[in-house]
Amino acid sequence: MFLKELLYFNKSDRRVILFLLTIAVSALVAFFFLGGDDMSSAGYGYKSNGHKYDKNYSYRHYPHKYYYVAGQKAELFPFDPNTADSTELLRLGLRPWQVRNIYKYRSHGGIYRTSTDFGRLYGLIQKQFHEMQPYIRISSDYKPASLLPEVAARQARHDSIISKCSIKIKAGEHVQLNSADTAMLQRIPGIGSYYAHEIEIYRRRLGGFSSVEQLKEIDGFPESALKYFTASSTGVAKLNVNKLSLNQLKRHPYISFYQARDIVDYRRLRGPLKSLDELRLLKDFPPEEIERLRPYVEF
Repeated sequence: MFLKELLYFNKSDRRVILFLLTIAVSALVAFFFLGGDDMSSAGYGYKSNGHKYDKNYSYRHYPHKYYYVAGQKAELFPFDPNTADSTELLRLGLRPWQVRNIYKYRSHGGIYRTSTDFGRLYGLIQKQFHEMQPYIRISSDYKPASLLPEVAARQARHDSIISKCSIKIKAGEHVQLNSADTAMLQRIPGIGSYYAHEIEIYRRRLGGFSSVEQLKEIDGFPESALKYFTASSTGVAKLNVNKLSLNQLKRHPYISFYQARDIVDYRRLRGPLKSLDELRLLKDFPPEEIERLRPYVEF
């Protein structure tokens, strides 16, 4: 259309228009290819290692340490991986997908109890972890209660009594997993005070064990001890999935935030659940997840 209208101008006018267009296009090309090179005029400079920095950015006002990750400047500062938000984690130089993994781990009840726990983050290289480790601060709220002085003293007295009077049970003998106290649990070969307390804590979170195999969900649990336990799904605490809120649902180890959200949305859109099988079409409820959760719900 423009070329067609251009033909209506006389020859001298067309030359002027084409000359002006040529200048405009040349200016755009020059700006595109050359405009970003002179960064010094925009307040930028280069370090001896070739990295660009902002001349107007004063490092003395920010006493943190800086390093580079794949061309991106990362800032090191004290942080708690159990509570740090996405903005802080990205400032540390972590990738968005790593931040999502941290959020997913925490939403499933995962806790970083030591700085080395954070080193297991997928995709975190050794150099990056060694840079971050001195800045990791684990809040006392996330440390095992057994580290509290009063709890440690009580446990020491308890362990002393156990060591004097307890005798390990023999092959063929069994302990009821949902009713045994820590003293009884420590009578099982391979189980000391640490795993006795881990069993008690996980039993409380679950609402009771429906199967002995669930003990494998405790980190490092000695499988040789499984043969000394018995468990029954009768008597475990039930969750009414039609009445509990999203926050109440996601407290259970077998229900993530996304699954709790799906349950609440399903109730709102379709009414009360009558069976867990109604959730099979949802991507966060594969068959194995439904079967694992089945002993713990009611309607």
